[in-house]
Amino acid sequence: MLDDTLTILLAGGVGSRLHPLTQDRAKPAVPFAGKYRIIDFPLSNCLHSGLRRILVLTQYKSHSLQKHLRDGWSIFNPEIGEYVTTIPPQMRTGDSWYSGTADAIYQNLFLLERSRAKYCLVLSGDHVYRMDYAALLAFHQEQKADCTVACMEVSLDEAREFGVMGVDAQQRIVEFQEKPENPKPIPGDPRHALASMGIYVFSTDVLCEELRRDHAEPGSRNDFGRNIIPHMIDKRRVFEYRFGGKSGRVSQDRYWRDVGTIDAYYEAHMDLLKPIPPLDLYQPDWAIRTYHGQNPPARLVPGASGSDGQLIDSMLGAGTLIVGGCVRRSVLSARAEVHDGAIVENSILLQGVKVGPGCVVRNAIIDKSVTVPANTQIGVDPVNDRVRGFTISEKGITVVPKAFCFAPTDG
Repeated sequence: MLDDTLTILLAGGVGSRLHPLTQDRAKPAVPFAGKYRIIDFPLSNCLHSGLRRILVLTQYKSHSLQKHLRDGWSIFNPEIGEYVTTIPPQMRTGDSWYSGTADAIYQNLFLLERSRAKYCLVLSGDHVYRMDYAALLAFHQEQKADCTVACMEVSLDEAREFGVMGVDAQQRIVEFQEKPENPKPIPGDPRHALASMGIYVFSTDVLCEELRRDHAEPGSRNDFGRNIIPHMIDKRRVFEYRFGGKSGRVSQDRYWRDVGTIDAYYEAHMDLLKPIPPLDLYQPDWAIRTYHGQNPPARLVPGASGSDGQLIDSMLGAGTLIVGGCVRRSVLSARAEVHDGAIVENSILLQGVKVGPGCVVRNAIIDKSVTVPANTQIGVDPVNDRVRGFTISEKGITVVPKAFCFAPTDG
């Protein structure tokens, strides 16, 4: 069955709620956990699930994403029909860019039909989780389903941000509401609802029919959650597959995060620093693959004042240097540096960030290639941070944009 499956990974979203981290890159290309890009998670799931035919549909500021896929994911053998191929918008069906999740695939129907795949797995490129798609595909085949929607249980408050499903005793979906004001709870569990994860399996012939029908529908938003799935419920065999069940080879941590806002992105990093992280990055037979730059080992060394570098409850990327500084409950990416007397707490430093002597960085995200001058404070005074043009999230996280240059008066 896996050989009969084409995976389509949607990676063209603007990611406006993650600005300024998406100022120069697509959301799936945003760095994560000191080492990875967000898109590495669904791609690694494909790799371990035995899926080797993958189309990545790109659109918004895709250069960084394409470079990462070239450098880190050129691992399949096209001579035996394996590939990870990026597909930019080509306007094959009109004069518009991709206008919705379903439209992105509709504009590439010729690739889907040419693949001769019996099944199509549709994924989003901007979620962090570990999942065995082989078990999902086996369930789809066992149910003789036209469409299978992966879902998870969420609180009623959270459910307002998802597509919410009602199901019968046979796991068949009988109702689907996209981001409802009053989500319908799971029968017998009034505090939780069943939410779509944006992961779909379709029988290919059915998907092609539905995409053509939806494209011809006046006023359609060409979206899976708002149009395709609700239309199919009464006319097709549509089932739900519960995330975190007993099926599948990956350990069932049931962790799934849409890291599409600054606060969600930040909190997902803080999750990784818990004594027992809810996302297991250390399962040896389900490693998250990525591009590895040529970096030396991380080091903690004394500073010029003689004070030792300190590291507490933190994660370090390769090539990181802590030179007499102190890092607490933070995630540092490759080649980050924290110098003499500097304090970095509850923060995320992306690649190449240099924090000068005497600095204080708290509750902050600093994007790539930023040099913070000596004695500068970030995340300490929100008023001053706003004056310097930094973004501050709803929960008070300060974000310094990529390659930001501090004024001479800073520090």
